Amino acid sequence: MTVPDRSVYLAGPLAGVLLCLMPVLPSTAQMAHEHQHASGTVANIQLDEGRKWSTDDSLRSSMADIRHAFDADHPAIHEGKETGEQYQALADRIRSQVNSIVANCKLPPAADANLHYIVADLLQGVNLMSGQDPARSRHDGAALVHGALLAYGKYFDDPGFESGPIAKH
Repeated sequence: MTVPDRSVYLAGPLAGVLLCLMPVLPSTAQMAHEHQHASGTVANIQLDEGRKWSTDDSLRSSMADIRHAFDADHPAIHEGKETGEQYQALADRIRSQVNSIVANCKLPPAADANLHYIVADLLQGVNLMSGQDPARSRHDGAALVHGALLAYGKYFDDPGFESGPIAKH
């Protein structure tokens, strides 16, 4: 009597597990979309009873600078032509503005709590754009920053920020 290969014994249970997980596994299209916009922690932001959160002058100024810097580099990022030095310069500029936000922003507690999600993704994006995680790309960092900028415009009351479209992927 010959003994079958062990893979025969594992195939049935493994197939069952995979079939059970299929409804929760994202489609390839969903994964690509999530990669492009890297929802990060901004997915946790809530509106203020259906309204956008208030902002202050300091926050608006810093976010405008971040957006301006990102928009200037976005075409090169999107085309895969952004160099490591350019990513680093963009990361440094964003980090400087995030430090200003943290030091100067005086929002009400609930607005501030929601802003922390934006700040977290900006900082994670900056770290990735600086090449600090060998398992992830600098482009992944830019995608996090892009997602944070989109979320800021969607959830925070900053009319000047919404005056022009953020470059899309």
